[in-house]
Amino acid sequence: MLTSLRFHGPQPAAELAAQVSLSRSKIGQELLRLQELGFVERAGKAESRGGRRSGLVQLSRGLRFLGVDIGATSLDVGITDGRLELVARAAEAIDIEDGPEIVLGRAVELIDKLRADGLLARVDGVGVGLPGPVSFRDGFTVSPPIMPGWDRYPVREFFMQQLDCPVLVDNDVNLMAVGEMYCGLARSVRDFLFVKIGTGIGCGIVTAHRVMRGSSGSAGDIGHIAVQETGPVCSCGRSGCLEAWFSGAALSRDATALARSGESPELHRLLGDRAVLTAEDVGIAMRSGDPQALGLVRDGGRRLGRVLAGLVNFFNPAMIIVGGGVARLGHPLLAEVRAELYRRSTPLATSSLPIVLSELGEHAGVVGAAGMAGDHVLGVQPAS
Repeated sequence: MLTSLRFHGPQPAAELAAQVSLSRSKIGQELLRLQELGFVERAGKAESRGGRRSGLVQLSRGLRFLGVDIGATSLDVGITDGRLELVARAAEAIDIEDGPEIVLGRAVELIDKLRADGLLARVDGVGVGLPGPVSFRDGFTVSPPIMPGWDRYPVREFFMQQLDCPVLVDNDVNLMAVGEMYCGLARSVRDFLFVKIGTGIGCGIVTAHRVMRGSSGSAGDIGHIAVQETGPVCSCGRSGCLEAWFSGAALSRDATALARSGESPELHRLLGDRAVLTAEDVGIAMRSGDPQALGLVRDGGRRLGRVLAGLVNFFNPAMIIVGGGVARLGHPLLAEVRAELYRRSTPLATSSLPIVLSELGEHAGVVGAAGMAGDHVLGVQPAS
């Protein structure tokens, strides 16, 4: 019943009774029990179908699930109600290399601020996203390439001690995929890929409404698929990885080199007295008509499209959603990804395959983290 309410929203009690094969009296007793637990609430009347209007039931707006989305350079904390609608959000810039004590301490400070503002009187569950390989069972990262000092740090236990409630930890890209599944463009599909292009590159894989983590939790780590035998050295220590060729860090490196060499007057202007450029600067130069910046975006899009073509031929998703900070480069990037993917994938796999930009944007991670925590607390299972 709770699973149906999660996936399909408010429904008449009679429809819920039919789904779980309960009589009207039994469904009334069950709903009363769930109301007493604070899991569901009444939500007005359904539209009339010619007779007496049925009462609607929905997941409670009084529930509070906390999503903590920790990226390489950003920290987001969001509070949702039972329907995963954002109640409040706070964010700030961080450096993941500062280590877990500092970064997690700042997360607690943001949570305390929300409490002080009266926005978080209770916490029913917490979901935490981290930008590296995560052992979902153990609640910590394992040998994360860009997170010195985080290896096997007990993130789940840290938050459990601070907040005294259920805590789940996962890779940030998986949680962004969950956010899209419940509140974004993937609500209407069962099988899709969510590709995050940020400081690194990762992919959330959802099949039959279930996140596929693999046997050890490292599924979807597409940033370390080799696109060439040789090339820039990646953060993982190998050469030729997709992430080393095209990511926020790679764009920063290549754009800064073009600016310093004078090959791109626009990038040189944007660099000014700064040490490095960012992916955002590449977007600014590209939209100003700079051919070198456009070339960086096109080359990166083609490499990403080549990797995604292999995934499409293997997995046959119904949709691909692209998000993360670098996705703000927008449709010039998406056009290159589409062209390369369609060229290299089988016609049957791409005959009705949309490749789209995330509409949730920076909210996807916190909503997905809260959704994962909420599913755990409510016992929600993937919909059939």
